[in-house]
Formats: sequence, C-alpha cells, structure tokens
Amino acid sequence: MLNALGVPQTLLLLGGTSDIALAVAERYLRQGPVEIALAARPSAARDRAVQQLEQRGASVQPLDFDARDHASHPEVIASACAGRDIDVAVVAFGLLGDPEHAWQDQAAAVALAEVNYVGAVSVGVLLAERMRSQGHGSVVALSSVAGERVRRSNFVYGSTKAGMDGFFLGLGEAVAPYGVHVLVVRPGFVHTKMTTGLPAAPLSVSAEDVATAVVEGVTGRRDLVWVPGPLRAVMSGLRHVPRPLFRRLPL
Repeated sequence: MLNALGVPQTLLLLGGTSDIALAVAERYLRQGPVEIALAARPSAARDRAVQQLEQRGASVQPLDFDARDHASHPEVIASACAGRDIDVAVVAFGLLGDPEHAWQDQAAAVALAEVNYVGAVSVGVLLAERMRSQGHGSVVALSSVAGERVRRSNFVYGSTKAGMDGFFLGLGEAVAPYGVHVLVVRPGFVHTKMTTGLPAAPLSVSAEDVATAVVEGVTGRRDLVWVPGPLRAVMSGLRHVPRPLFRRLPL
C-alpha cells in the first residue's frame, strides 16, 4: 500500500535493466525506502542494476524474466507479489531493432512483435488480474510517440508500439472501476543504452525526464502523458497530415 505520504512502498520493474525503469525506481527512492522486484533476464547488467538500487537503500528481489517466454509470466508475477501487494508495476521492456532489417526478415519482425506487443499484453493481463484482487495499484506502460502515427522509417517497431499503446489505454478503462490505475507514457527520443549511436531527434529527453513524468503521472492518476509535453501538439499535427504529404516528410 502507499505510505501516509502517498508514496509507493513496492515496485515491480518488468525489464528492470532499462535505464528508464531504473530512473523511476531511483526517483521513488528519493522519497523513502522501497521494496523492488526487478524482473529481467539473468545477466551482468541485471546484477549491476540490483547493486545500484541496493546502494540507494532499496530492498531488491531479482526475478528471471523473458518477455518472449509467455508461459513463464504467471509464475514471475506470482513471485513478485508473494506475500505483498504491488503498488506500481512498470512495463519497461522492449526491442528497437534495425528498422530496415526488421521488415525484410521474418524472425526479426516476429521478435519485435512478440516482445513489444505480445509480451506486454501477456503481463498486462496478469497485472490487471492481480491488482483487481488487491483493489489498488498502478500499471505504467512505457509506450512511444512512434506508435502515435506509424512512419515508414521504423514502421515495424512503430506498429508494435501502436498496438501496445492501444491495449494499455483500453486496459485502463477496463480496470478503473476496480480501483486500479493505468498510465501510458509516450516519450519521444530518450537518451538511453537502447538509442546509443542514433542521431538525437528534436525535443529529445533523458531517462530522468521520463521518470519524473512517470512519478507525477502516477501521483495525479493520469491516463496518458507525453515526454516532453510539447510532443503532444507536434504529433497531433502530424496525425492530420494527408498521407501523400506525410510520406514525403523526412520522418
């Protein structure tokens, strides 16, 4: 349950080595101690993430998690929730992939779809079930502006985020009567490990910027936030550009 100041006491990070997920955890740790279930594939990166959060004062439970192993997801969620409620769960895993390779290679395209969409739906349903039984909790889904209007330059990735985004917006409507909150976060270009080496887009942000928006969105029980905020107006304009013109834009 939230403490007397409204701060979560338990977090579940699905994709716990994500720069954004770790930034969210650290943002909450500034407000007090937090128990964290960190779900990711076993790796040196996961070990470093656990150590990083423990040094900040967190109690961390590492969990083995593979987004494509859908059959294992019920056990992962059950382990994360064993003996406690989960106040905030962050769905932070995802693949970016090579945009030109993805549409020309069946295995690459399927991997993107299975991780970014199918895996997210799988854990989303399980989290909704768990939080409904709790009667409270927030699910944070890290989407992307790439899903707002899918562009030729990264349409496989964008299509997976469009599906994921739509699912969690609908899930939020479905679980609201049960006291459960879903926040969809649409960042633009974020400087993280995943985007290292890529040219930064206008209005780019840091993982810490996204984390601040997440914490504020959860506190305010927002349904949807854009990071940075002005992207909402930019993407609203692009959404209404006629397709013949849109395909000529350098996007």
